[in-house]
Amino acid sequence: MELLRNAVRPYAWGSRTTIPELLGRPVPAPHPEAELWMGAHPGDPSHVIGPDGTERSLLELVEADPVGQLGTTCAERWGGRLPFLLKILAAEEPLSMQAHPSAAQAAEGYAREESAGIPRDASNRNYPDPTAKPELVCALTEFHALAGFRDPERTMSLLKAIETPGLAKYAVLLEAQPDPAGLRALFTTWITLPQAALDELLPEVLDSCVKHVQGHGEFDVECRTILELGEAHPRDAGVLAALLLNRLTLSAGEAIYLPAGNLHLYLHGTAVEILANSDNILRCGLTPKHVDVPELLRVVDFACGEMPVQSGSADGPSAGKTASDRRLSVYRTDAPEFELSRIEWEAGDGGEVAVHDVGPQILLCTAGGLQVTADDGEQVELRRGQSVWLPAADPAVRVRPLSAERTQVFRATAGTC
Repeated sequence: MELLRNAVRPYAWGSRTTIPELLGRPVPAPHPEAELWMGAHPGDPSHVIGPDGTERSLLELVEADPVGQLGTTCAERWGGRLPFLLKILAAEEPLSMQAHPSAAQAAEGYAREESAGIPRDASNRNYPDPTAKPELVCALTEFHALAGFRDPERTMSLLKAIETPGLAKYAVLLEAQPDPAGLRALFTTWITLPQAALDELLPEVLDSCVKHVQGHGEFDVECRTILELGEAHPRDAGVLAALLLNRLTLSAGEAIYLPAGNLHLYLHGTAVEILANSDNILRCGLTPKHVDVPELLRVVDFACGEMPVQSGSADGPSAGKTASDRRLSVYRTDAPEFELSRIEWEAGDGGEVAVHDVGPQILLCTAGGLQVTADDGEQVELRRGQSVWLPAADPAVRVRPLSAERTQVFRATAGTC
């Protein structure tokens, strides 16, 4: 049971205040700070801080002793790799629109690109590793996103509300077939439009969105989002694709799960994100990075409807019967790589919560402070922004608040261990 020092990723869309404030550093930071990584990702692994202050890469620890760090089942299932990566996500500006492959798609794409001799760090590489990349994002603040294709009937209402002569001739593709096949046809048409056609259509759409917002129309939020994206990426087909996706506003504690093929875009806010330990991303647009349209179309899932939003469910057969149960919420997914749960104490509340002791774990404190006590008597204090690594070989632990203030901790572990 040892504290972690974690890497900060300085992407341009990040915040200059959120992560520095969380970590107790001066605000604002000199550069945007977008993500705080906790795990054993080869690109930026966490470092375990020993009792004497010395540090060692978590990746090195896992590679040196996969069974002790991960447990026998997890080490065998994932080939000696920690299968998940935990993050704090601080989005000041929209990210790129993207989807991730399934396990089968990732394995096939990786083998294909390896055979073609494409370097794994090449800018046009789609599959730098052979693994899937499902993810779950849980809001810490109000969090805005586009995710999954909206119900076609509802999208037709939006397109009619901002109808222009140029837009109408494309909208008929969905009107004639208001189902996943119609969505595929319209999406494919829009993201493969010649630049000259895009340059003609996008200003029409943006002007119509302005009028809709000024008139306080039904799709005010959706149109404001399109205007924001259009201003940042004025000649990008991804702005049109955004018209087809569900517009979500998550409150703190709410989460969405993004399985393989889900097309999504994070817009703004702070969240805890857990994902498979993979770099496989197929981008749709709204980015200067590589966009491979044919490969994207192989991966995107055109299933449509409202995106399920979850608040976490109580765990165990006695769920909800005790104060301890009521403090624990688990975010359910079908991802074998990870499971995320949240433990929360309201101000003035106290009491210990036992943390399930199967497999490797990372505990991340996001509010207040807590004491982590192992069954062998070892203790560590976690303050806001700090995290601790619990190897599979360690004894079970209990957690409790250090004070009467509101306290929150997230627990990340492998889904099948």
